[in-house]
Amino acid sequence: MSAEAPAKLTHNEEIKAAIPTLAGTIAATFNQPANDHFSDDDNQFLKFHGSYQQDDRDLRKTGKKYIMMIRGRIPGGIMTAKQYGVFDSLATQYGNNTLRITTRQSIQFHGVVMAGLQPLVKKINECLLSTLAACGDVNRNVMAPVTPAYTKAREQVYADAHKVAMALAPQTKAYHSIWIDGVQLDNDAAENKNFVDPLYGQTYLPRKFKIAFAIPPVNDMDLFTNCLGFIAVVENDQLIGYNLCVGGGMGRSHGNNATYARLADVIGFFTPDKIVEVAKAVLTIHRDFGDRTDRKHARLKYVVAERGIPFIQAEVNKRAGLTLAPNAPYTFTTTSDLLGWRKAVDGSWFCGLFVSMGRVKDAGGYKMKTGLRHVADAFQKVEFRLTANQNIILANVSEEDKHPINMLLAAYGVKTENQTTVLHAASMACPSLPTCGLGLAESERALPGMVERLAKVLAEVGLPNEEIIIRSTGCPNGCARPYMAEIAFVGKAPGRYQVWLGGDVSGTRLNKVWKDVIKEPELENEFRPVFTRFAKERHAGERFGDWCQRVFLKEQTAATN
Repeated sequence: MSAEAPAKLTHNEEIKAAIPTLAGTIAATFNQPANDHFSDDDNQFLKFHGSYQQDDRDLRKTGKKYIMMIRGRIPGGIMTAKQYGVFDSLATQYGNNTLRITTRQSIQFHGVVMAGLQPLVKKINECLLSTLAACGDVNRNVMAPVTPAYTKAREQVYADAHKVAMALAPQTKAYHSIWIDGVQLDNDAAENKNFVDPLYGQTYLPRKFKIAFAIPPVNDMDLFTNCLGFIAVVENDQLIGYNLCVGGGMGRSHGNNATYARLADVIGFFTPDKIVEVAKAVLTIHRDFGDRTDRKHARLKYVVAERGIPFIQAEVNKRAGLTLAPNAPYTFTTTSDLLGWRKAVDGSWFCGLFVSMGRVKDAGGYKMKTGLRHVADAFQKVEFRLTANQNIILANVSEEDKHPINMLLAAYGVKTENQTTVLHAASMACPSLPTCGLGLAESERALPGMVERLAKVLAEVGLPNEEIIIRSTGCPNGCARPYMAEIAFVGKAPGRYQVWLGGDVSGTRLNKVWKDVIKEPELENEFRPVFTRFAKERHAGERFGDWCQRVFLKEQTAATN
């Protein structure tokens, strides 16, 4: 009997091998004024450069209007006031006049047409930030805590995150050639055809790779949803090391049980001096063992789940040149941001600003985009810090600048205290329609209204100020980390959502499917009986997600068995 033929590589693997510089024909395409979109292959290469080709789905009935989404790479989510001002100007000049804070501490531009793509990316680089590896089969934006209220060790953790981000950046010269010089590389030249990235190799990773740092007890990064996580171990404000977490990920597909959300495993402790070696070790495990024949099965979480923790530990030890120690004790208690004015550990002030759905915009009397731009222009020492909950922190504020910043923001309708309800503050959504090509249902545009409707039902049952973590995505890929929420709406079709219940406030537990489909108009009728029971049956102080796991979801499981 002949041996079974090896599985065929995906098309993405073939084009990466053919053009390992990732140049495609991107520059040649945008240098032709008549072109309004890229080829399918170039669309895949574009992702490595930080951009997705999309179209405005609201306009499809009258014809396709191609638009680009561009995402910055902003390690740890920290920007200077000048850099933020540059991003604000670019959104006005080339985008749809909004800035979208992502769930990975970055900023996305939406609605950019082809003619604006190269100048926008070039100006991001000129302000000393980048878009390289913000998307694509490489390490994405590295996340790290930005709230300066808890420990001085945060500065060292951020420094380590930045170090990892730089060490894991791809080295292709195509990025500079395309976006800075506007020049198309010759893909047939020997040096380009035979290019091999010193870390990633010739075909990079099988899929995307995500890294986050967190400092207990605050899990504001949703650390366990990442391929690679570092839990800082801090004693007396000194960083003594990290617990290593591997194998998390949110992406799944409807109707495909071989795909699933998974939380990372904590597999050992190491000292900070080995941070880059450990990061490279885990990334190269994904590079060498990830599935290159099925992109739905290509994430590191499947390698960890199928090969087991002992295998991963042994590979990390070998590749990083160390021996992982037993896990250090840690406890997470919250995933929330601090809103309003607070004292930082260094004595300065910072202000957490709620940004609904992460969309910085001007709308009616609420002109957050304009207000923040004026802050950036007038207070150059202020840092703009992006949170994983899609909010903004204004940090490094002096005592004398607090009042002027308050007055400036108030002039544009932006509050610094009592900014929103607890239910809205705990909500998060992906953009979905009209820009994302994967969206099956509304998300960003629908969730605020859905939250308001749920708030009214909670008030009806005597819980008017109850905090519940609510998240929405337009498809099952999980960009807003829905499978960690106490209530999650995952789009299945226009106006129809799969509903998941039972996540926890510490970001350490996955939720479970409650209903495969509910119709959006039936939202109140679906949740009223559940909230009524919760109000009557909860233990003192018990959260909705915990009650669901303790009582409601167990009943649902028993009823279906």
